[in-house]
Amino acid sequence: MSMEDLKGISIHQMAALIPLPDSQDNKYSRGVLTIIGGAAQYPGAAALAAQAGQRMGAGYTKVWCAPESVSDVRAGHPSLVVRPWDDADLGKDLIRHEGTVVVGPGFTGKSTDEQALLKRVLEKFLPTVVDGGALTCLANLVDSEGPELLRARAQAGVPLILTPHGGEALCLVLVAGEMASEQAEMAQCIAEYYYATVVLKGPQTVIWGEGAGYLMKQGTAALAKAGTGDVLAGIVGALLCQGVSPVEAGCLGASIHAHAGHVAVQDLTMVSVAPEDLVAYLPRAIKDYLALRGL
Repeated sequence: MSMEDLKGISIHQMAALIPLPDSQDNKYSRGVLTIIGGAAQYPGAAALAAQAGQRMGAGYTKVWCAPESVSDVRAGHPSLVVRPWDDADLGKDLIRHEGTVVVGPGFTGKSTDEQALLKRVLEKFLPTVVDGGALTCLANLVDSEGPELLRARAQAGVPLILTPHGGEALCLVLVAGEMASEQAEMAQCIAEYYYATVVLKGPQTVIWGEGAGYLMKQGTAALAKAGTGDVLAGIVGALLCQGVSPVEAGCLGASIHAHAGHVAVQDLTMVSVAPEDLVAYLPRAIKDYLALRGL
């Protein structure tokens, strides 16, 4: 599979996928999104993912982060439910509210505790997005224990989405024991070995899942900043928890994330757009897409 073989993504097709709330919805039926991330060094990553998830429509957004990060994640975000990830109630909470889990924004990727958290999440058989440092944890977990847990999740029909950048993708490919260096080949290799849908980020983003590949060409260099990937993870997780399929969540998430970047550039320039701005401009991007539906 080469880049030329990938299917293009139409903005009009993506606009049709945005889930809209029903008049009878409540905060749970609109989708429960749980972010597990925000190590002591990177509390902001979990906050960015959570805020993006809220803006993308998730009804109830929670963050479980390092104890040292709780106050930082809570600061300025009163609507977020924030608790330390060493709380004994974490497992119970995941099962009680189900929904979708985004794990990894703000992980260091170097902690055995983080790897144990990731495994704990995967064993709950909940729809999961793995991002950031948790991708390194996943590579280490599969390298030591094999992909059997991921295979079992796939056989049970439980979605798994991986959102690596190029360096993280290379790590995942090396564990798979494959020789792939081209972006489309890497995405396909990772998707097949890890039983996942893959959103391989870059100037052009490749989405691979269900045996097919898609190419998102809307990217802008304004988003080449630390933290924008955390925003994308929150967007994709929010779409997944609202019932959008994994491949469509990856395609729509990448597309609307890029469009929010372009909208922000119009006001802030290519130089000055920051990840926080991307969250702030997400409603305008969504409005543009809904306008294509006459809404």
